[in-house]
Amino acid sequence: MPLGSNSVRIAVMPGDGIGTEVTEAALAVLERLAQRHGLGIATETLAAGAFHYRETGTAMDEATFRRAEAADAILLGAMGWPDIRYSDGTEIAPQLDLRFRLNLYAGVRPFRALPGVPLALADPRAREMDLVILRESTEGLFFSRGRGVVTEEMAEETLRITRPVTERLSRFAFRLAERRAARRGRPGRVTLVDKANVFRAFAFMRAVFDEVAREFPGVSAAHHYVDAMALDLVRRPWAFDVLPMENMFGDILSDLAAGLIGGMGFAPSADVGDAHAVFQPAHGTAPDIAGKGVANPTAMLLSAAMMLDWLAGRGAGEGFAEAAAELEAAVDAAFAGGLRTADIGGRDGTAAATRAVLDRIGG
Repeated sequence: MPLGSNSVRIAVMPGDGIGTEVTEAALAVLERLAQRHGLGIATETLAAGAFHYRETGTAMDEATFRRAEAADAILLGAMGWPDIRYSDGTEIAPQLDLRFRLNLYAGVRPFRALPGVPLALADPRAREMDLVILRESTEGLFFSRGRGVVTEEMAEETLRITRPVTERLSRFAFRLAERRAARRGRPGRVTLVDKANVFRAFAFMRAVFDEVAREFPGVSAAHHYVDAMALDLVRRPWAFDVLPMENMFGDILSDLAAGLIGGMGFAPSADVGDAHAVFQPAHGTAPDIAGKGVANPTAMLLSAAMMLDWLAGRGAGEGFAEAAAELEAAVDAAFAGGLRTADIGGRDGTAAATRAVLDRIGG
């Protein structure tokens, strides 16, 4: 349903570890942006995650899920903790439950070089890196989550690719490429990442993708095997635009892409469906630095910008789009102006990084 102009309710799930710290940073920035742009933003903090599971026996109770489901958007810090697991050995991950229960099939993970942030690649063209990994979030190998068969002699998981989800993901990819082309002033390009030379499931996915590609003659379409893409993301990441792919492939290549732009602290993400969306940094809860005040909040801040932009597209009002653009520009300006977080060898902690961005937003 379209939103009422300039008034939204956001379910906030800080989660575990540094999730709580970067969420605090995001809320401070959202409050400033709401004041500047006259946005009606109401937040409701909801408890879920590994520590909640340890305390209550439930990672996310049904009442919490229903509150999140009823919100206009969900902003999530990070969830999970290595020492807190289910009886089958898997990690506590309510964020995955949200993806499946809300049918959030499009995992949108943008990667771009930020001004002033050191990059892993020496080639000057690395500064042109600006791509989106579009991770299908409900099928692929993750379809088998909770369904796998384990005996004393073997363990088996099933990969599933279906036509309806592949069609939705492909159309999402081409429409995203069209929007990016308009913003960047150059033609869009969608490259499906698969393993169609070996597995019938991926050959099927490629055939469905090609059918959808014909609906978008203004956007070029291509294919790339996943192993070759791992190579080319290091050799020439600047050559790619929108990269849709199966769930597990997207999980792995997202970390590779994050390494190219400075690390997971610079990697925002959104899981988007037809009616709902969750926005969260691509990083985890980072137990090694949790509670030390050194977590880089950039990924969370850029995820919040993605949320504002998505809400604008849902009818919340142009002010949300303007706030999203200002937040991205403030992050860029902060790093261009000398901000250096600990994960890139600097001394600026979470609070200092938040202040630096707030200073670029203004009063």
